[in-house]
Formats: sequence, structure tokens, C-alpha cells
Amino acid sequence: MGSIPDDIDLHDVDFESLYEGGPMLEGVDPAAVPWDIGGAQPVVIEAERAGRLRGAVLDVGCGLGDNAIYLARQGHQVTGIDNAPAAIQQAQQRARQHGVDVTFAVADATSLAGFDGQFDSVLDGACYHTLDEDARDDYAAAVHRATRSDALLALFCFPPGGRGPVAAMGVPEENLRATWSKAGWEITDLQLTRYHANGAVRDLATQLGFDWEPDPENDSRITIPIWAMQARRA
Repeated sequence: MGSIPDDIDLHDVDFESLYEGGPMLEGVDPAAVPWDIGGAQPVVIEAERAGRLRGAVLDVGCGLGDNAIYLARQGHQVTGIDNAPAAIQQAQQRARQHGVDVTFAVADATSLAGFDGQFDSVLDGACYHTLDEDARDDYAAAVHRATRSDALLALFCFPPGGRGPVAAMGVPEENLRATWSKAGWEITDLQLTRYHANGAVRDLATQLGFDWEPDPENDSRITIPIWAMQARRA
């Protein structure tokens, strides 16, 4: 692809267009959905195996559904939501292909209307950093309303760093701690790890300013820095 515009804002990504195979922003048309790696994120698999997701799970910003499908195959009751209808439609297709039962729905993560008190765990597989400051507060409060007592939260989001457009999306540690504690969550673990992306977007990742590295175990993927946060509903 050619050079990207200098003034793009990654908070303005058109997810519906992206999932339909179109540009994610004006002048930015990736070769693939960047986070479509053909399976669940390794960090999500690790979190589930460590007992950081349990019972009825809400997958916020579920995208194409691979994380939700993996969790359902491990025996969880899973609901996946996304605000892009095209993503939900494809997630439903993938679930049928895998023969698993997952509830997928188009929904607004900042309100989670109709989901009060339904979940024992929440997975945010890279939604939080797409929201502006006000929306983050609304989102954290909505997640609290949607969960039961002592619920768990596993959240992954971009950390500070990188260059260019991606630098503006990085979430400082103090933002995570302030936003989630104010909404009634106790952060029990917060550390940096690596998130996997589709290797077809290497050039785009460079232009956007990601500090990416090759995946030594899979040459069809790259990895980028990510916060891994674990919290408990207070």
C-alpha cells in the first residue's frame, strides 16, 4: 500500500467498512483485518488456562469471534458483542463452522443495555483503547453493571509508546488504574506482553508506528506490545 495520510486518527476507524473488506480509514486499506489471525489470541488462551476467565463470559468487541469460539469450546457460556454488524455476521458463521454455541449480538459497549448482572467474567480483547476518555468511563461502569459479584475482567489494550498515529492510542498505567477503580474494579495484575496480528499488515503496522516484531513460531503473524490487565469486581 502507499503512504498513509499524516493526519489520521485511529480512534476514527470504520470497523464496519474494515470487516466488509474495505478501508479502515480514508486512504488506509489494509490487506487483511489486522487482528484476524485465524484463531484465538494466545494471550486469551493463556488467560483462560490460568483461570482468569470463568463461568458466563462476555467478550466485548468480539470482532470475528475467534476468542469467543475458543472460550465456548472450553465449556464457557459465551456472549460476544460488537458494534459492527458485519463482524457479528461473520462471527456467527465461524461459530457454525466450528459447531459451537455462542450468542453474538450487535451492542454498544459503553451502555451494555439489557445485560445487567449476567456475567461472571468479561474479556476485552482490544476494545478499551479505541474509546475516548468519556466513553472509557461509561464503558467501565457498564461492565460493572453487566457482571455479578466477584466477577473477573481480563483486558488487553495498547500501552504508551510507538510513533505516529498509534502513539495517541496508547493507554498509560495511571489511566487504567483510575478509570477501573472508580468504576468498582480492583486491579490484581497489570503487565506488558505481546499481542498477535496478521502478518499481511506488516507494512501498515510500520507506517502506523507500531513497534512490531516477527512471531518466531509463526511467520504468518507479527506481535505488538499490549497491556494485560486482570481485575476483580469489588
